[in-house]
Amino acid sequence: PSCGSVAILAQARGGADSELREEKAAMAVRLTYRRQCRYNTKGNKQRVLKTPGGKLVFQAVKKAAKGPSCGDCGKELIGLPRLRPMEYRRLKNREKRVSRAYGGSRCAKCVRSRIMRAFLIEEQKCVKQVLAEKMAQAKEPTKKGKK
Repeated sequence: PSCGSVAILAQARGGADSELREEKAAMAVRLTYRRQCRYNTKGNKQRVLKTPGGKLVFQAVKKAAKGPSCGDCGKELIGLPRLRPMEYRRLKNREKRVSRAYGGSRCAKCVRSRIMRAFLIEEQKCVKQVLAEKMAQAKEPTKKGKK
């Protein structure tokens, strides 16, 4: 109904001004999308903005970026920007990683544990080799004594 008919309806119900104001406030402004996608999809989110002229218009909202995370523990990596995948491709290599081994892929804690694990495995191999040599030396004199 037009504004005149709304006023007539309000008067017929009792003529209260507050009811008339509520009826006018309930009438929403129709907004149209400013881009080509016409559907309310997750990639077509919009914000309602009021222009300096008082008009309400849609503003396209970008998707929120998740940001890089550690491949081992899944924790967010610090020192790297939270961008969408296409923006990551536009970055320089020095902006995509941290100056450390596995920088931009693993967090510092996981890198430390990897290095420790590799070191301990190498140490374990050395210890096994030394024990094997000692056992071999211990067996040799017994063989010579038997002859």
